[in-house]
Amino acid sequence: MLVADDNPVIGDALRALLESEPDIDVVAIAMNAGEAVALAELLVPEVAVLDVRIPGGGGAWMAREIRRRAPGIRLMAFSAHSDTRSIAQMASAGVTEYLIKGSPNTEIVAAIRRLCANSANGTE
Repeated sequence: MLVADDNPVIGDALRALLESEPDIDVVAIAMNAGEAVALAELLVPEVAVLDVRIPGGGGAWMAREIRRRAPGIRLMAFSAHSDTRSIAQMASAGVTEYLIKGSPNTEIVAAIRRLCANSANGTE
């Protein structure tokens, strides 16, 4: 899994949460959109967790570029923003899960597992 968030506290917290799960590995944390796209293309993780408002192009651009360069990666938005415009932009860019920062850890892990299960089943 790839985490893209410009806040190092969020990135570290997600890494700690997800790596405490026996079936989830975080392969990289990106601090901006361009770095996330490059790491996604290089590492091709099963899932990428993307901040919506991230420097270097923003979440929707980042999601579109990841989908274009590595179309098999499943995308999840993880954002402080719950407005319909942000959600719609990310959905139109290929994001299939959208969670608000502050969601319970169980919801975060469940969303990632859903994405992994969809990837294994070949579904969107």
